[in-house]
Order: sequence, then C-alpha cells, then structure tokens
Amino acid sequence: MNTIDRALLGMPLQTLIDRLPALCAAIAEGASQREREGTLPFEAFELFRASGLGTLRVPVERGGPGGSIEDLVQVVATLAAADSNVAHALRTHYNAIELWTTAPPNPDADRQLARVREGALFGGAFTELSTPRSGTVTTTLERQGDRRVLNGSKYYATGTAFSDFASIAVRDEEGRDATVIVPTDRAGLLVRDDWDGMGQRLTASGSLEFDGLEVQPDEIVFTSPRSLQRRHAAALRQLYLVAVAAGIVRNVFSDALHYVRHNARPAAHSPASAAAEDHFTQWVVGDLATSTHAVDALIADNARQLDRSAEALRRGAADGDVEEEGLQQLVLDGALATAKTQLAVSKIALQAAERLFEAGGASATSRKQNFDRHWRNLRTIFNHNPLLQKARVIGDYHLNGTTKHLEEGKVF
Repeated sequence: MNTIDRALLGMPLQTLIDRLPALCAAIAEGASQREREGTLPFEAFELFRASGLGTLRVPVERGGPGGSIEDLVQVVATLAAADSNVAHALRTHYNAIELWTTAPPNPDADRQLARVREGALFGGAFTELSTPRSGTVTTTLERQGDRRVLNGSKYYATGTAFSDFASIAVRDEEGRDATVIVPTDRAGLLVRDDWDGMGQRLTASGSLEFDGLEVQPDEIVFTSPRSLQRRHAAALRQLYLVAVAAGIVRNVFSDALHYVRHNARPAAHSPASAAAEDHFTQWVVGDLATSTHAVDALIADNARQLDRSAEALRRGAADGDVEEEGLQQLVLDGALATAKTQLAVSKIALQAAERLFEAGGASATSRKQNFDRHWRNLRTIFNHNPLLQKARVIGDYHLNGTTKHLEEGKVF
C-alpha cells in the first residue's frame, strides 16, 4: 500500500481542499484520450492517494479533517469534471467511511479508519450476476479445517483495481449477512477488468473472483441491512452518483465553451462572423450554463440534508442523546430528498449532454472531440438504479404515506 505524505496527517480541512484544483488539473490531462484508448487511470489514483483527500469524511475526533457531506459532493463533482471515472471509482471508499463513522465506535471501524488515515483506498463488491433478483447474496464462507475460505465471484467491483482493500458482502456458514475486508493483493483474489459498459468505461467495475481466498476471523464483520446507519449511507451512495453526474455536466459546459471559441464555425446562413457571436449558439451555451448551475444547487441542498442525518447518527452513536423517532425522520427525509434529486438531475443532465452537440455542426461529432462520452457516462450512471421505481415510491409516499422501500437501506 502506498501511503500519503505524513505531513498531511492532521492537516486542516481547508488546506486539503485547496489542493483540489491542482490535483484535478493533473487528472484531467489526457482523460478523454484515456477513455478513447481504454487506459485505466492508475496514475490518477496515485495522485489522489497522495493528496490526502481520501480521509475527507473522517471526523476530527477520529483523527481526520472532518469534512462535511457538502464538502464531499463538491470534491466529487470537481473530480468528475476532470475525469468522471476517477470520481466514480472512489464511491465504495467513501461509502465505507460513512458506515464506519456513523456507527458506534468499535475495534473493526477503528482499524479500518487507521488504514484510511495512512492512505489506504477501499473498493469491493456486493452484487452477483447469477441471482434471480439484484441485491441477493449467495457467496458463502466455507470451512476448510481451521480455515475460512471464499470461492465464487462478484461483479460491479467499482474501483477495486485501484484499491488497497476490498469489502465483500458474503454469508457465513450459518447464513448470516456479513462483510469481509481483505487486502486486494492477497492470494486467491483476482480483480478482472471485464466491465463492458458503454459508459464509465475506466471505473474497473468488472468482477472479483475468489479461489480459496483465505479470510481471517478478525476480517469478518456481521451486518444489519436495515439499520438507520445503513439507510443513511444508502442515500449518500445515491447522492454520490448524482455528484459524479454534476461533474460531467460541468465538463459538458466547459467543452461547449472551448469548442465554440476554438473550433466551431457559424452556419452558412448565420449573420454572425464568428460562432461565439451567433445568437443560437449563445442560446445553447446559456442553456448549458443554466443546467450546470441548477444541478450544482440541487446536490448542495441535498448534501446539507444528509449532513443533518449524519450528525444526528454520530451524536446518537457517541452518547445516545438523540430521539429515535426524530432520527428516523431525518434519515427518511434524506432518502426522499436524494431520490428527488436523482430524478431531477437525470433529466437536466441527459438533456445537457445532448444539447452540447447543438453548439456545433458535424465536426462536433468527431471522435477526436469524444463528446459522446458525456451522454454515455451519464446514461450509465442513471441506469444504476430504477428511476421509474423511485418516482413511483415518491408518489406513493406523498399520496399514501408509504415508507416501505424508503426504509430498505439499498437504493434509497
């Protein structure tokens, strides 16, 4: 594992955030070319690891900089504007930190957070492709004498190829839900780059294969899928995806500006002498500016909602001084806000990615420009979860007060 600069440990939050522009400028260099050529961004992850920003959500009292969820979504969106693959591939890492820091302190969480502070990145996988319904876990720990081993496979192992540890959803021999956290370089664990999606191509979202992977007793953590903590973290996982989309929309806008200023020509029947003076082109760019403003405002407002539930969960975990009913409502409000934000941003973002092409003629479709990656990436992100079901669940809640699916701790 490569560690972060020791000088970054204990560094104030603002100092870390101030490093973000230079980091993103370095990551952005060659990002479009990497996507065209299928080159995984390992160097970008070395830069990110060295920045110390992987510790962002670790609270001050647990040795971190104490960044808020609002800070996190701004970091994610800024990273995604540089390279949406890099931002997306860090989702499991930040999800793990949220789970460890909103639960009551325990030895396993303390051990993992110490690894985060030293620069470790966490990936993993929870999904299996062969089950009749998504979200079902069949991968089971097996006894081999005094050893416990894992065989089988997982998919959607986003970011694990760039990570130091993998968090894997399993069942133990008695059928109980559990998570195992193992080093990614351990014998018996193979990370495959076999993700074949049309978008987010470089997130290393393919499969993990286990062939007699040995798991130590202290690497097994039993989980409760319906806890308030997990429901809150599920909402943050969804907002995280929307923050990646927000970064892509920022990139759509910046690509439009650059293309109009440096490549586009006015149409033959336009009275303008330059593309930037054409009224219809100005209208397109103004529309894109409005889109990115709206998306950024939505994710920031949503993040503040989730900050309230995260703070309440932490207070409750620390001293129990939080009313259960009030905490449940905060977590429910966060799930509702996030679902609404996803639905709204999906429409704005996908339209913006298409509208970009109206800023130019046939040359805007050149593979050199690679503008189609924005729509492909956005479409892939918004296919992660059933948006039509989300709209139905929101409607059922407002009409009938139904909260069943909002309490499941998976995709709401």
